[in-house]
Amino acid sequence: MDQDTRPVILITNDDGVTAPGIRSLIEAVHGMGEIVVVAPDSPQSGMGHAITIGKPLRLDEVNLFQDLGVKAYQSSGTPVDCVKLAHDVILHHKPDICLSGINHGSNASINVIYSGTMSAAMEAAVEGIPSAGFSLQDFNFDADFSIAKMVAREVVERMLAEPMPENFLLNVNIPKVKQTAFKGIKVCRQADAKWSENFDKRKDPRGRDYYWMTGKFVNRDRGADTDIEALNQGYASIVPVRIDFTDDRIRQWLENKYPDFAQFQRSDALPDTE
Repeated sequence: MDQDTRPVILITNDDGVTAPGIRSLIEAVHGMGEIVVVAPDSPQSGMGHAITIGKPLRLDEVNLFQDLGVKAYQSSGTPVDCVKLAHDVILHHKPDICLSGINHGSNASINVIYSGTMSAAMEAAVEGIPSAGFSLQDFNFDADFSIAKMVAREVVERMLAEPMPENFLLNVNIPKVKQTAFKGIKVCRQADAKWSENFDKRKDPRGRDYYWMTGKFVNRDRGADTDIEALNQGYASIVPVRIDFTDDRIRQWLENKYPDFAQFQRSDALPDTE
């Protein structure tokens, strides 16, 4: 492929620029385009869609992927900050696609809301950049990313093969299984599952109270077409994610239940002073 016509692939994550997962993602798509990495300089898991507005952002080039011929930058900001900086400061234009991950740990089901990995991909999708977040169900630093790399390359090949729909965003999760137990890739829906939290009250060495969040993951969804079920069966799950959070079911309920909302006006509303 001609150097000037290669697609530009932006890669980011939330585990930090030195995490093994981001190198695995670079290796997975190496040779498929011009890769540019912009990632946090430290772990940012669970940051969701946070942005930095109260302190300066640092951005430095790092020589972490020279062996792969890939330019990389680290930022003091959040994963979403990294996407914004890549677009506005480094590239000065939209990349062809944005990839986030490969995350150490699952982002299936409700985790998509809290995930810095997925929020980075979502920010790119907001900007009209086809995006995907990749997560492996293994929190270990030395996790085996071989299946995840295979899945990532397969998904990205499809993303680059033809134009994607507007606001294209995928949440891709890969099971922690052996090669012989991996069954393939399934397009799924997000399971109705959540974390049931508890807070342990503890004391620090100075005798002050503090709280440590604990809990367990509860799957209330027994559907065969969910991401959780696919992962349990040894499949990688792909859930298309939407940016528009409007719940049309509740919107219609409100319109039917309270048709007067459109005409509602506070009786003590202040008069227009202009």
